[in-house]
Amino acid sequence: MLKVGVLGAGHLGKIHIRLLLELKKKFTFVGFYDPHEANAQSAIEQFGVERFASIDDLLDAVDCIDIVTPTLSHFDCASRALRKSKHVFIEKPVTETVDEARILISLAQEAGVKVQVGHVERFNPAFQAALPYLNNPMFIETHRLAQFNPRGTDVPVVLDLMIHDLDAILSVVKSGVKRISASGVAVVSDTPDIANARIEFDNGCVANLTSSRISMKNMRKSRFFQKDAYISVDFLTKEMEVVRMQDVYGEPDPFDLVFDMGNGKAPKKILFDKPEIPSSNAILEELSSFADAIINDTVPVVPLEDGYRALDVAQRIMDKLVASSNQVLNNN
Repeated sequence: MLKVGVLGAGHLGKIHIRLLLELKKKFTFVGFYDPHEANAQSAIEQFGVERFASIDDLLDAVDCIDIVTPTLSHFDCASRALRKSKHVFIEKPVTETVDEARILISLAQEAGVKVQVGHVERFNPAFQAALPYLNNPMFIETHRLAQFNPRGTDVPVVLDLMIHDLDAILSVVKSGVKRISASGVAVVSDTPDIANARIEFDNGCVANLTSSRISMKNMRKSRFFQKDAYISVDFLTKEMEVVRMQDVYGEPDPFDLVFDMGNGKAPKKILFDKPEIPSSNAILEELSSFADAIINDTVPVVPLEDGYRALDVAQRIMDKLVASSNQVLNNN
């Protein structure tokens, strides 16, 4: 049994506490630390768990720590844990800056511990169901739209929302990033609240991502286009659909939708597949997999290096947004 604690007992932190308490076969929940009195009292009242007086007191009492604090404090919390050789689960984005993430990689290697980043959409059952069908996609389109919530405006929309899709795409496209272009608008906060990015990869794949936190409705959809197939993933409704093209040899079934490809090519039929997806809690699954990585001494599903790569691309997008904004100001 792994002794675990949580840093941060805000909205998401309390979700993590509840789920860690449910994972009784893998974790022994030791307690939490949160300097904010209201958060702490709420957690104590809801779960009857112990509140520790300091971060170090909690770290000294556990084998692994779950960091669910604001992004600005991720580096401080994680570096302190790693210097005490504790396994770390850290919410996304992994740190505020790319340099901080790079330092954490070195600290984790020195400590010889497991670090997993909370890119929870990797555990979304719809995305999991799509993975066997994804084979070298060459065009990807994502829309992640959310209704306005002041709780997320402490970080740019790229780090708040788009980074989910960046991580999912980078986990599928096994190629370096060749070129990035981006534009965005700050509407209700000091940083862009809606942004679009186009990423061109070395292998020719192109990804077009749109994220907004000022939409009238919520949407979290990704579409993957590849040779003879189109895969649609709805992260919000947890549904997945596959449309495939398959060569037809011999006499086709009269109910098949068949296309004559011309030029002596074999005709193709369209196959539609919308598999049943079992219900699951993605946060529960990622925390459980974190325990498995520690217990079995395996690489976490979302290792620290993946969190670093997603943050690096996100930072490059934000740099492009700043450059685009400055160009508009100069033109005016």
